[in-house]
Amino acid sequence: MTSHSEGAVALELEGRNSPPADLALARKLFDELELRTSNAFGFTRPSFGLGEQIAHDMVRREARKLGLETKIDAGCNLYMTLKGRKSGPGLMIGSHLDSVPRGGNFDGAAGVLMGLAVVSGFVKAGITPERDITVMAIRAEESVWFGASYIGSRMAFGRLDSDELTALKRSSDGVSLLSAIDGNGGDAKSVAAGQAFLSAETVGMFIEPHIEQGPVLVDRKIPVGIVTGIRGSFRYRAARCLGEYGHSGGTPRDCRADAVRAVATLVVLLDEAWIQLADEGRDLVVTFSQFSTNPDEAAFSKIAGEVDFSLDVRSEEPETLQRMQEKLHEAVAIIEREQGVRFDMGKISTSAPAKMQPSIVKGLESCAQDLEQTTLTMPCGAGHDAAVFAAAGVPTGMIFIRNDHGSHNPEEHMELDDFALATNLLSAFCLRDPLERAE
Repeated sequence: MTSHSEGAVALELEGRNSPPADLALARKLFDELELRTSNAFGFTRPSFGLGEQIAHDMVRREARKLGLETKIDAGCNLYMTLKGRKSGPGLMIGSHLDSVPRGGNFDGAAGVLMGLAVVSGFVKAGITPERDITVMAIRAEESVWFGASYIGSRMAFGRLDSDELTALKRSSDGVSLLSAIDGNGGDAKSVAAGQAFLSAETVGMFIEPHIEQGPVLVDRKIPVGIVTGIRGSFRYRAARCLGEYGHSGGTPRDCRADAVRAVATLVVLLDEAWIQLADEGRDLVVTFSQFSTNPDEAAFSKIAGEVDFSLDVRSEEPETLQRMQEKLHEAVAIIEREQGVRFDMGKISTSAPAKMQPSIVKGLESCAQDLEQTTLTMPCGAGHDAAVFAAAGVPTGMIFIRNDHGSHNPEEHMELDDFALATNLLSAFCLRDPLERAE
């Protein structure tokens, strides 16, 4: 839950010599989110549901208090803009405000509140930035609700397939995406027509601050990460191995077609491939996230005749994903031939790696050095809306904040001192007019 630490770091960052950032506003909004969108089981802010709408209304309220220009697009994404001195494309800071069921308070929300803290600090310090700074609260990032990724950001760029509007149904109540958009005051007809609110010509740069959803920063004892890229993937969500059921005591080894042993062999072979590629310096993660026998057929004294499993392979490097695809096909062929089983991998889904803009990575690293902050430059394994911006040709960057106990659970634990360090870094980056340096 929210940490109320008032340690020396946070106090120092709020001093006169630090870039301006309204950390008090962020603390207030984290507390309000906790009060209004949590229960005994954690935080639940469904996409286009009550919890997400509460969060959007909260940040819009604060934006209006600050005198920011507010706009909402056809897909209900919210834009809150501090006008700059120069015209043309500006800097955008954003993330999402929905959550998984029984999730934590910081996933997504930390990025939106960090953007508001930076902009509010500028307003209260009387600073007019060189370019517009827009804080974007993105709708429907969590795929658990409608079974599709990046709905809000894809709508903003006019890249949502019109068929998805009626085909996608919210898992909690069966409401269609079309009805959910219109029910929240959006315009599903414009979304279906592919009308874009954003483009690479109108967004000069996008930065997404986010809690790290893994343990790297915690293990390294480093509070802030600078992301080099978002891993692409190939996934088999509904793979099967088919063998033959048999008696566990009466069937010799060379007469078996054991589906459990076959999939276990596949796990070992791909793990060996992972080690080999990691030793070559390749970026890679491999996960068999589901593994089950048929409960209606399996029994203690039976050889398993079928196993359902899923496979999730991710890397920043397209060539590494291709090599793992080849190793997977080789392993499957060997196991089928040697163990008498058959694999049905099912439908594959893929996502391309999203590279963060090198100049943004270097700019953030330079700001961290000037502020004498310790940061870690690192890849990102989870999917984020930043991938959509990068794919659309927008120069994109990400900042990670150290977060304990993982993510997508109520025990997410981001220290506000760490949030303060990351906010200070982003504020300093914005003060440098990074768009001018990128041109």
